[in-house]
Amino acid sequence: MQHSSALRVIPAGPFIAAGQSLEVTVPGTSANLGPGFDTLGLAVTLRDTVRVRAVESGTTTVTALGESAGTLPRDERHLVAKSLLATLHRAGRRSPGLEIDTVNVLPHGRGLGSSAAAIVSGAVAANALLADEDRMDEKALLQWCATLEGHPDNVASALSGSLAISWESGKAYFSTRLEVHPDVIPVAAVPGTSLSTDSARALLPTSVSHWSAATNAGRAALLVHALSARPDLLLPATEDFLHQDYRAPAMVASAMLVRALRTAGFAAVISGAGPTVMTLAVGEKQAAEAVIAARTLLDASDTPDSWRVLRLDVDREGAKLGVHPG
Repeated sequence: MQHSSALRVIPAGPFIAAGQSLEVTVPGTSANLGPGFDTLGLAVTLRDTVRVRAVESGTTTVTALGESAGTLPRDERHLVAKSLLATLHRAGRRSPGLEIDTVNVLPHGRGLGSSAAAIVSGAVAANALLADEDRMDEKALLQWCATLEGHPDNVASALSGSLAISWESGKAYFSTRLEVHPDVIPVAAVPGTSLSTDSARALLPTSVSHWSAATNAGRAALLVHALSARPDLLLPATEDFLHQDYRAPAMVASAMLVRALRTAGFAAVISGAGPTVMTLAVGEKQAAEAVIAARTLLDASDTPDSWRVLRLDVDREGAKLGVHPG
């Protein structure tokens, strides 16, 4: 994942007030959803939690619990801290010191929006620490988070919840939120191995045929309709012609699982850049069947037993800001 140079923080401006504390929770996201490459993001009910205290220590410290906790930086190099400090710097402010506690539920490098959640957490926290006149509104916050992330699809759905349709015009990012049909239930098959977004993106061709582009555009349009009003159309609507086949060599087990689930009638896709496989089930019965099918297919394969199959829900709240309980 490439992140903007805006994350290179240069101390500037007066200090924010010490003594402030807050908590931010941000959902995971599944981008692309098949044909919605770099434009669609769906928020799901896996939430990272970040607690922030502004102190007078003069340093930034991070504690981490949960997923990948032992591998993450414990200072301003942590992505939440980078985002938070960059957001303060954007407003011409700096911190006298920060104590940041993170509880990670999102697996890192699996295509479930962990980096977007970290960026959104830091930006939302910093925005709340600023004085009222310095705070960004929702549009500016989306623009800033998308700038830090490099694209809007994951951060948009992490901010808004539900389904986000995002686009870029000139140097600006935009997004609109759409309610998802209540029958749509995400089921995630999460492998134990990670894959970097940069590695997956490097496998994409520089051009595709007019037929592929046109066909994919039709499926993406159908997918928006299927997710919002006609979930019975999710299987044809999630067929992709732009990226999944090209990326398959980097995630062979995931690609095989997608094909097997789709052959069995489930609307399975690669989640984001992968390697998580996301099935968009219709109703509780199909969701239960999708869980069983994924586990059965994985048990019958040569895949290591490090996979987890999770029955999730669509997150409809997005990023939430609260008072630190401690």
